Amino acid sequence: MGSETKDSFKLALAQANPVLGDLDGNLETAWGLREGFAASGADLVVFSELFLTGYPLEDLVLKPALQRAARAACEDLAARTKDGGPAVLMGVPWAEGDDVYNAVALLDEGRIAAVRYKHVLPNYGVFDEKRVFAPGPIPEPIAFRGLKLGVPICEDIWEEGICASLAEAGADLLIVPNGSPYWMGKQAIRYGVAEARVAEAKRPLVYLNQFGGQDELVFDGASFVLNADGKCVVQMPAWQDAALVTDWHRDADGWRCAQGEIAAIEAGDSANYLACVTGLRDYIDKNGFPGVVLGLSGGIDSALCAVMAVDALGADRVHCIMLPYEYTSSESLTDAEQIAKALGVRYDIVPIHDGVDGLGACLSEVLGGPPDGFTAENLQSRTRGTLLMAVSNKLGPLVLTTGNKSEVSVGYATLYGDMNGGFNPIKDLYKGQVYALSRYRNQNRPKGCLGPDGVIIPENVLTKDPSAELKPDQRDVDSLPPYPVLDDILNCLVERELSVPEIVERGHDVEMVKKVERMLYLAEYKRRQAAPGVKITERNFGRDRRYPITNKFREIT
Repeated sequence: MGSETKDSFKLALAQANPVLGDLDGNLETAWGLREGFAASGADLVVFSELFLTGYPLEDLVLKPALQRAARAACEDLAARTKDGGPAVLMGVPWAEGDDVYNAVALLDEGRIAAVRYKHVLPNYGVFDEKRVFAPGPIPEPIAFRGLKLGVPICEDIWEEGICASLAEAGADLLIVPNGSPYWMGKQAIRYGVAEARVAEAKRPLVYLNQFGGQDELVFDGASFVLNADGKCVVQMPAWQDAALVTDWHRDADGWRCAQGEIAAIEAGDSANYLACVTGLRDYIDKNGFPGVVLGLSGGIDSALCAVMAVDALGADRVHCIMLPYEYTSSESLTDAEQIAKALGVRYDIVPIHDGVDGLGACLSEVLGGPPDGFTAENLQSRTRGTLLMAVSNKLGPLVLTTGNKSEVSVGYATLYGDMNGGFNPIKDLYKGQVYALSRYRNQNRPKGCLGPDGVIIPENVLTKDPSAELKPDQRDVDSLPPYPVLDDILNCLVERELSVPEIVERGHDVEMVKKVERMLYLAEYKRRQAAPGVKITERNFGRDRRYPITNKFREIT
């Protein structure tokens, strides 16, 4: 198989959306794509990291039954390649003795022709691969139909030396299967890493990335090809499945990929919006929920969540409920109704007076009188949460929770109340970003979105003072700094881990910074019980930032 020489070949790139644990489904997806590529004369079809099982597997990969099923699925797919069509380069967990490896297998001519292991195991941020995988040796090239293929897996190209080693061992080009999750600015970082490896190895590089949502993570695809001179000659689209055959030719300087399509890659608000929609859609669909239900309060957060839900699932799978109490303003009622009408969703109004009053009466003797203060406010929120969960229990849709990162950071949310729910599409968006994405969506209908064109969120929602409406004339600024101030302080504390003096140097009041820091620490117990949500920033809560709940440390200033 590796003895002949050739001067051209066709490499097919399968940027697809696996379902974690659905080995049969992923196998059939792969085979369907392979059959389509066969009609185009492809020699080799490449899939993303651990595509056969889905990625990331976390501790599921330690289960022997999963390991056996993955091997069997890989052998099944290999046997199908006996038809003489394209070979397949498939990501699969590979168990050997007591170890399991993050691997790729070359499937050709009815057999597993070669297996290579991931050498560098990431163990930072959202990655925890050292916990579950054994590191493989530095990979050797794979001989394939007159070429030698270097196949470093994902993190292997983030470390110097591995690509150069493959080139020294005779690799003609580098094919990199990836499970690279999105966060803001990630694509520029990927380009930089890939360009550095091309310059180091003096070989062309194929970067094939996963697409789709998996729990909190969302993968944007955006696969690309760089020639040995560092020029990008193929850029696949982001935020969608994509299948592409690339043409390669050998000349005096080695192998080169012919110029192909260069798709525009979304950035900024557009990318963040599509990340939230993709993550929400796949969480609902891959877990088999018929749709979602959420409380539509007339505020900016629930408004954006409702729009994202319709964009992800369609109006017929979204149920919005207004849950008014005596402090709900007439403008909130009007705004919520306008949003629901613009989206075309089912919209119900369920007053909570009887529920709140009844619970208050139940507690009156225990509390020595009717609930008041925060107790009364939280009782309203928890009544709403209970009613939404009841609708979910009876009708089946998942409850969306709608707290933004600013509120989640400082605990400005009620456990078992507005934090009730199974998923939060805006969990990793600061309040300022919620406003920015709302304005963006009013002006744009991003690709693949199922909601309507035009203005959906009324201008009044974008301009009125934010309020929880749990007591008379309540405003968020009564309890919190103005959101631009709060967001900057939180960004410094959460994303950048700056010290209090460093944050004060940015123009913030020292007592305000210390207050926000205290609130951030004290709210850790709430965040541990919060619903999962789409990761957007480089440091989200849960997967990236893992702080203890019991924590007396405070910075001395």
